[in-house]
Amino acid sequence: MGRYVVTGGAGFIGGRIAERLVARGDEVVVLDDLSTSSERTAPEGATLVVADLSDERTYAEGLKGAFDAVLHLGAQSSGEISHLNPARDFDVNARGTLLLLRWAEASGVSRFLHASSMAVYGSVEGPVLETAPTKPGSYYGVSKVAGEAAVRFFAGRGLQTTTFRMFNVYGPGQNLANLRQGMVSIYLAYLLRGEPVVVKGALDRYRDFVHVDDVATAWLAALDAKGAADRLYNLGTGRKTTVAELLDQLGQAFGYPAAACPMTAADGTPGDMHGSVADITRIRTQLGWRPEVTLERGIPEMVDWARSVADATGRERKV
Repeated sequence: MGRYVVTGGAGFIGGRIAERLVARGDEVVVLDDLSTSSERTAPEGATLVVADLSDERTYAEGLKGAFDAVLHLGAQSSGEISHLNPARDFDVNARGTLLLLRWAEASGVSRFLHASSMAVYGSVEGPVLETAPTKPGSYYGVSKVAGEAAVRFFAGRGLQTTTFRMFNVYGPGQNLANLRQGMVSIYLAYLLRGEPVVVKGALDRYRDFVHVDDVATAWLAALDAKGAADRLYNLGTGRKTTVAELLDQLGQAFGYPAAACPMTAADGTPGDMHGSVADITRIRTQLGWRPEVTLERGIPEMVDWARSVADATGRERKV
């Protein structure tokens, strides 16, 4: 049994990881500013501390006692939103990460797991290796490169670190109210309302969609692995899926004929990458991890969850 801080632990991915830790008997302190979540989305059994990662008072007042590791997922994680307020992106994703690292070092925390993003690469043809140069196309990607640099700096000072460059995570629990983050949840939200999906950009753009349960499994494997310190991993499936293919999967889950998902074309968002897919050789070799949930299974399951949420809340559905 360990004692862990999970930043962003009331959110979609951090919440799933925190739930898994609580379920196995670990003590979990969730640190979240609730900007894209709420108290009710914090995992039952975890202690919630509502605070801002970029505020130095958080570390003097909000985190008490000894911890075995920090699992850092708290971030502003929308590339589109990052272009509206770049300074806030750097406050949370770069400065917040730096302050958290300083606190971890001063507090004697031995392990630091960090959520980065495929956005650090920009558009790259073919599966991208962790050794590829970082050429972000959004302020969000730039802020994540800065956060990674801070993590490497503290790794050089003795902190054992693991960074995940996460690709497009989807699954039950994703925020359906946020239409600026999460391609699967955005498209699904339109379909739930019986409206054509607004597609911002070309249909031949492609992504690597990885299920949130597989992501949580990878994080726990790295946390528990003896030789996983000071590592950098792509966290995706290695499978290329175009926007058109995703729309087809979602449409069929809603009962539309193949290639008949209703949609409306719109201009692309600033800094949006054309393509992104992971090479996952390193994480498979070093952690023994591999994705288990295929898109063909994950999309219908997510649609069933979204429909149940809509039914439970009385939200009108036309489909």
